[in-house]
Amino acid sequence: MTPDEVLSVLQAWRAAGWIRALDLALARFLNELDAQAPGSLLLAAALLAHLEGRGHSCLPLRVFLRDPQATLAWPPAATAELAAALQALPVDGPAARAAWAGRAVMQIDPADGQGTSPLVLCGDRLYLRRYWHHELRVATDVLARALARDVPDGGGNNLDRTRVRALMDLLFLPAAAAKDPSAATAGPDWQKVACAVALRGRLTLLTGGPGTGKTYTAARLLVLLQALHTGVQPLRVALAAPTGKAAARLRQSIGTALQGLHDRLGDTLPLADWAPSLGPAQTLHALLGPRPGTRRFRHDAANPLDVDLLFVDEASMVHLEMMATLLDALPAGARVVLLGDRDQLASVEAGAVMGDLCQGAGGAAAASPYSAATADWVRQLTGETIPVTDAAPAGALSQQTVVLRQSRRFGGPIGNLALSVNRGDGAAALATLRAEPEGEVVLIETADAGAVARLALEGRPGARGGYRTYLDVLGQQPDAAEDFGAWASAVLRHFDDFRVLCAVREGPWGVSGLNAGIERALSEHGLLQRRGEWYPGRPVMVTRNDPALGVFNGDIGVVLQPPGTGPLRAYFLNGATLHSVSVGRLADVETAFALTVHKSQGSEFAHVVLVLPPEDSAVVTRELAYTGITRAKSAFTLVARQAQGLARASGRLTSRLSGLQDMLRTP
Repeated sequence: MTPDEVLSVLQAWRAAGWIRALDLALARFLNELDAQAPGSLLLAAALLAHLEGRGHSCLPLRVFLRDPQATLAWPPAATAELAAALQALPVDGPAARAAWAGRAVMQIDPADGQGTSPLVLCGDRLYLRRYWHHELRVATDVLARALARDVPDGGGNNLDRTRVRALMDLLFLPAAAAKDPSAATAGPDWQKVACAVALRGRLTLLTGGPGTGKTYTAARLLVLLQALHTGVQPLRVALAAPTGKAAARLRQSIGTALQGLHDRLGDTLPLADWAPSLGPAQTLHALLGPRPGTRRFRHDAANPLDVDLLFVDEASMVHLEMMATLLDALPAGARVVLLGDRDQLASVEAGAVMGDLCQGAGGAAAASPYSAATADWVRQLTGETIPVTDAAPAGALSQQTVVLRQSRRFGGPIGNLALSVNRGDGAAALATLRAEPEGEVVLIETADAGAVARLALEGRPGARGGYRTYLDVLGQQPDAAEDFGAWASAVLRHFDDFRVLCAVREGPWGVSGLNAGIERALSEHGLLQRRGEWYPGRPVMVTRNDPALGVFNGDIGVVLQPPGTGPLRAYFLNGATLHSVSVGRLADVETAFALTVHKSQGSEFAHVVLVLPPEDSAVVTRELAYTGITRAKSAFTLVARQAQGLARASGRLTSRLSGLQDMLRTP
């Protein structure tokens, strides 16, 4: 196909809604940049831009061309046109290098070149230049930190292993299992193993489902590292997460774990002396210091963070560009611990970094990735015996990765449902849903989206309340101004008792339709008094970072009338700290009775209602269903036209095209 023929095809695809205007614009730009660029390159560039918009970081030619519809999921009408057009694409890297020589593509094999071309071809993977650069930076930094063995503060070969063993026994007291039988585990204590692994390098990946003790382990690692630190001042520690809600939960969880240690250990360790080094948790944007009007941050490689130890929670939500930026800004000698659930949804933006980094990690049914040297290290520091791989070790990164397997939060129906979905067993998931019609987990099969509004009003048998709980508190506003803060905090906490989560944004079963329906139902029953766009009790979610206002994408608050006769303000709760912004200054917010599952990550709610659209959709995946289920603490309700939608989702894995795993295998 000639360039003009390709542009004509792309224009038709744009008119049909199969690609974006931006995708077509890139192809046109390349045609203007290099008149000699073949049609196959223009086609590949448009598809690459389209894939980036759907979360993929590159276009791997061999993988994509084997089954393009598996990635694109375009409507059946597109299948024939797509197949005909893709015949123009070269199948592998050498063919592409021969066909695409020119100004538009920098060809790298291995990836060590410089240049200014908008595209990069690395092996058989075509990248937008900045995403190739992000992947290269992440892979380089991750491997360097995983391989580091000369860690300061007692790390590496200079570690006092006898002292470490004594501290481990103190922090992970066996008596805890006697007081709480659920704490006893068969096999290794993986929380203890994680601390030993973290002492061996400058990067640690700690992954596991809800309730497996990731922050519990992080708190003990923090104490262990402070105890081993030989400096005059305590280690400088930073806590961060992608969203304000997740950051506040991280700080609260670690604070609770540290308080529990203090109650048990007393003055055995100077925990009180170390407390000032543990500042408030921040969003990653706030930690790095955004520069208004740019994609750049105040902290970078030239101006690194003033930190010795960084904990990042909900790392599965961190997209590729942010991970590259964060690692760039981290001092070479600092440690970073990434906490997250590798089975949750990946970030909305391009990349699935946590999933890529954890690919070589062992799981409940997987073979061990650990080398004999790692097992010996763990045994010396903890007394724990971990399985050793029979094959060649999976690599340096796998030696720094630990999977926590036992959930202490989910032992009942919610946990069983989440596990069934996560292992792709749709039949077991449906059996759990149907076991108790008024139990902890319930299925509501209906073609009426109004059922969701009724749940929002009253809850259901076995999980009453809905949004009425927070609205009842809303109606009890105190007269005394000094009581306002406690009341506002109570409104916000009760709002988190219930949440509607959606798989899609648009339509009657999506965020837009359900928010309107719930708002209307609450108003008709006198629970809300709507006065235009802004009214007391309106829940809002921030959709854009605004450091000047102290609010960030994903923050959720409730509009309230402050004491006196001033204008309405939106109130947000960051841990125990109440923060408010005048509604007139909040330009980028939306009503938040219903959220997408993506936006709910990092949060927990007493009762979660997960709504699946009536039509089968490629976006309803195993990861989406699992993430939605695991947001629930005590009750879960699935609303769907047919329960089989959950079974189909359980068998549909999300696939993000990426070159990061290949780069991690390249020294």
